Amino acid sequence: MTSANSDARPSVAVLGLGEMGTALAGAFLDGGHPTTVWNRTPGKAEALVAKGAGRGATAGEAVGPAEVVVVNVKGGAAVREVLEQAGDAIAGRAVVNLSDGTSGEVRAVAEAVAQAGAEYLHGQIMTIAPGIGHPDATIFYGGAAGVHERHGEVLGLLSGHSPLVSDDPGVAVLYGMAVHGTMWGLLNGFLHAAAALSDEGVAMERFLDHADAPLAALSAFLPSIAAEVDQGRYATPYGALRHHLPSAQDLVGESRDRGIDAGLPEYTLSIVERAVEQGHGDDSYARLVDHFRTGSMGGGSRRVGPGSRG
Repeated sequence: MTSANSDARPSVAVLGLGEMGTALAGAFLDGGHPTTVWNRTPGKAEALVAKGAGRGATAGEAVGPAEVVVVNVKGGAAVREVLEQAGDAIAGRAVVNLSDGTSGEVRAVAEAVAQAGAEYLHGQIMTIAPGIGHPDATIFYGGAAGVHERHGEVLGLLSGHSPLVSDDPGVAVLYGMAVHGTMWGLLNGFLHAAAALSDEGVAMERFLDHADAPLAALSAFLPSIAAEVDQGRYATPYGALRHHLPSAQDLVGESRDRGIDAGLPEYTLSIVERAVEQGHGDDSYARLVDHFRTGSMGGGSRRVGPGSRG
């Protein structure tokens, strides 16, 4: 569907007005796009209507005037339910799903949207609602390249970084999960360290003053780890897994001595010990990817490269 006036900004419908959906609709309005909104609870639309948004009494009515249909609800099942309520109204539109869900759920939504005669793009939001529109915010996209290219200005209102990572919408979901998984690992490790340091009476800000260089260097290791995982080559002349054992053992012992939950370092120690026992003591830490793939260190299937899954 195209605008009758080539100079006019594309009209947008936003379905779902939770905290994030409200922020998305606000960004479109601030960007000068005609915006129609809908929510199961109509009262959530009041502030946006006061800013100039149109209100749809139903999901289908909200979609009616729109070229771009943005959905932000909780989970893939809710997305499909909302789009089913919109019915034939989504035909010919570009549906941009900015809801959470698993890669399988997102692919099922994509299939349903295609059957309804619409184009589909999934976006995985990597910021909280107040970050929408910030130049440092990122949204990973997967799906129809045409939608991503045609509506780049619309998507650019939401984040400073909006890469199309794959024509498979499920890959965008995995990108987001990869960032979150890395984030939680880092935060859990840092907070475990904070428990030990604060138990000794060491202020965390003082620790960071002295440890900023080695902590900053950690991110510098990620490209080499990524290359090892992609190539499946782990032998290393330095930093081998067997050299991690004493430090991991000491951290477990220190945690136990202080009465701090030792579960996190115990898990690390257990998978390092297993790898060493299975003959991988001279491999790099990247070898542990096999544990997460298969539960063993024997290697597992990999899908990497520029294809639709990569």
